[in-house]
Amino acid sequence: MDTNYLENNYLTLVGKVTGEKKFSHEIYGERFYIFNLSIPRLSGNADIIPITVSERLLNEETLTEGRKLLVKGQFRSYNSYENEKNRLILTVFAKDIMEVEENEVEEENEIVKKDIITNEVVLVGYICKKPIYRQTPFGREISDILLAVNRAYNKSDYIPCIAWGRNARFCQNLDVGAQVKVVGRVQSRTYEKKFEDGTSETRVAYEVSVGSLEVIEEKDNEKEEISEDKEAV
Repeated sequence: MDTNYLENNYLTLVGKVTGEKKFSHEIYGERFYIFNLSIPRLSGNADIIPITVSERLLNEETLTEGRKLLVKGQFRSYNSYENEKNRLILTVFAKDIMEVEENEVEEENEIVKKDIITNEVVLVGYICKKPIYRQTPFGREISDILLAVNRAYNKSDYIPCIAWGRNARFCQNLDVGAQVKVVGRVQSRTYEKKFEDGTSETRVAYEVSVGSLEVIEEKDNEKEEISEDKEAV
């Protein structure tokens, strides 16, 4: 089957630059930087998402603190080896960045006035670990999913996803190798990492909060779909 990698993994974010950009790496003379984009939630909180961007998409003022940007790109992962341990690092790889005025976003190549939150990611990939279903002490249903999304040059991105409610119940029955389409939002959350010596460290995790999930049946093109209306906070 032919694969269009831009259709497998694409996102649109609108948020404000927070903090300073940092040098990431250089490939064939092209320098890449990382900066954080603050994207508001309906709850009033915000997701702080790392963005990796080429110097070719930037000018001197693009990443000014507080500047509102529209970012289009892909949610990617790579492995980082620290202290002889492998750690999955997640980042948004920007393919296009543009400045927008307050309450303005791009729609069908036109800048229009809107007072909405823009944070959407679409992934088509394969379940690569059995989903973990659990319930919180308050009875909320959650499933943790690890999705392998194909990328060009025989690479794959491994994207953690979290499903809620009906989606969570549905996901617990998915088999490893099942192909699915996920639509959701990129979110950040802090957690405490505890070590064997009793110490702990505050870390930030990034994942896709699933809004809808569709199982893709390659043989007969039949599809099953389930959606969750409420946003997970």
